[in-house]
Order: sequence, then structure tokens, then C-alpha cells
Amino acid sequence: MEKISGIWVFAEQEEGSLHDVGLELLSKGRKLAIALQAPLAAVLIGHKVRHLVPTLYSYGADYVFLADHEDLEHYLTLPYAKILTRLVQFHEPRVVLFGATSIGRDLAPRVASSTRSGLTADCTDLQIADVTQRGRLYKNLLLQIRPAFGGNIIATIISPESRTQMATVREGVMRVEKPDSGHQGKTIEVDVNLSEEEFAVQLIERFKEKPKVNLKAANIIVAGGFGVGKKENFRLIEELANVLGGAVGASRAAVDAGFISRDHQIGQTGTTVRPKLYIACGISGAIQHRAGMSESKKIIAINKDPHAPIFDIAHYGIVGDLVEVIPKFIEVYREKSR
Repeated sequence: MEKISGIWVFAEQEEGSLHDVGLELLSKGRKLAIALQAPLAAVLIGHKVRHLVPTLYSYGADYVFLADHEDLEHYLTLPYAKILTRLVQFHEPRVVLFGATSIGRDLAPRVASSTRSGLTADCTDLQIADVTQRGRLYKNLLLQIRPAFGGNIIATIISPESRTQMATVREGVMRVEKPDSGHQGKTIEVDVNLSEEEFAVQLIERFKEKPKVNLKAANIIVAGGFGVGKKENFRLIEELANVLGGAVGASRAAVDAGFISRDHQIGQTGTTVRPKLYIACGISGAIQHRAGMSESKKIIAINKDPHAPIFDIAHYGIVGDLVEVIPKFIEVYREKSR
């Protein structure tokens, strides 16, 4: 069998639908593959998922490793890890990327451990570069960039001694490129040969709760922070979002304070968003929060502290009490809408 090295992406799917993070990683993987002058491959594991292959091609995959079997219908750690480990051991890809989802965070370390590969978790950027380490030049290393020390610094991590470099990447941080329906690739059928040992753990029943809010798809987000003051004041955030036809977001501090549920959290440990308009109310703008919203097209910040870091990235800043400012926003918008 021909060895397919280069850049690999684990194309996570559930119930026959691709996870967005896999498409984000293919878009980024295409750029990394060009830098390495190497092919881009996707690994697709599941049951009755062959129809997803053309989509993976359109997002840049030159090869798709397809493991399609009835025993793989739902994610189970051991079978999925076994299949991917075998593929990595044989083909020795330069880079393997996973989404930093519950599945990716479970699967990636097992594969990395079995193949003795380097692994960095929760990356926010990836680059290819030559690196000199202890007087030795390493060509075309993967620079794995992620916040560290509570988000106070941005660390660049390398795995110079690893044949295969792996990373999990946070959802939403990589921009999805437009698909190219004309791009074609090659499907490589994977022999699913698993023993009873791989099915020591069995799935008895599944419970799935749909998210209450889809922040990634929102064009307008009104977000509140700890500066909102109390849970009752979050009604102002919700009212402004409703008037503008937007979604409600929050900083981690607001969520930890119990002002709103975690589904609304934006930032390093929440959702990464890129709306057309982001209104930050009572949010100081710590680096952990900015990591999840700094690429918004327009940012309006409302804060009583004129020195709040959020003003450094805001396009428009309002120094004032949000309890006074937001009602004026709502009143003016309603008058203009009449």
C-alpha cells in the first residue's frame, strides 16, 4: 500500500453529519499542506458515512481514509483509537489534527500515546516553520500556538523529536474557506478488523441535549460580563439582543457568578465567535475572553472603567454605566425602526 504522509485531519461526524470543526481544520490543513508541499488527508470513521466523502474533497482533502462499518456507528474510544493508531503507525503522517471537542480530547491522547507522537491541546493557531533548537536545525516543524498560564501568555510549542506531530484545535478559531466542488480526491478503504477486546466497553443508551444557543451562527451578539452586577441586570442584555435580533453571550466571570448558563460563554474556555457586530457590556476584556471574540467585524464596548482592556480592541467605546446606556440604545433603535 502507498504511504500517505503530509497533513491529516480527523473528520469528526455524528449521526451522518460532519462536525464544523473538521471543516475548519481542513481549511487550515490545506494551507499547512501547501507550506509542506504535501498532501492533505481526512480520516472518516463511522457507519453509512460514505456520502460525506465529496464534502471532504470540496474542503481540500486529497485523500479520505474511510472506515465504514456497522460497529462504528457511534463513537467508542477503543475501536476508533485502534483504527487511527494503525493508520498513523503505517503511514507516519507529519501532522494529525483533531477538534478540541469531547471526542477529540478523548481520542487524540490515546493515539498520541500509542504512536509516541507529540501532542498539544487546545491550540488557537498552527504554523509551519524551521526552528533551531540547541544548535540543531529542524525543518518544517509544526508550531502549535495556544494560551498558557491562565491565558496570560501565548505559548508556541514544538515536538522536534516526534515523527508525527499532533494537536487538538479549539472550535471556531480557524476560518472555514469556501468549498470547491471541483476539487477531487481519492478514497482509501480502511479494513475494519477489530477484536472483542476493542468492544470491552459497550454503548447501552445515548442521551443528547441540543444546545440552547448557537453563538457561532449569530451575526449580532450582545455579551455581558461580571460588570453587569447581578443576574437581574442580565435582562437588559437579553432585551437589547432581542431588539437587535441577536444572540446573548457572556464572559466566564458572568457565567461563574451565576448570571447566565455556560451555553452562552464566549472566550478561551467557551465558544469562539466572529459576528458582524459584538457589543461587550460590563466585560473588562481579559485575554481569555478576547481570544474568543477579537475577530468580530465591529466591536462596541460599554464599561465604566475607561482603562478596561476591552477598549484596546473595540471599534467604538462608551465609558458609562450599562444600566443607563443600554436602555438608551434600545430606545433609539426602536425609534429608528418605526
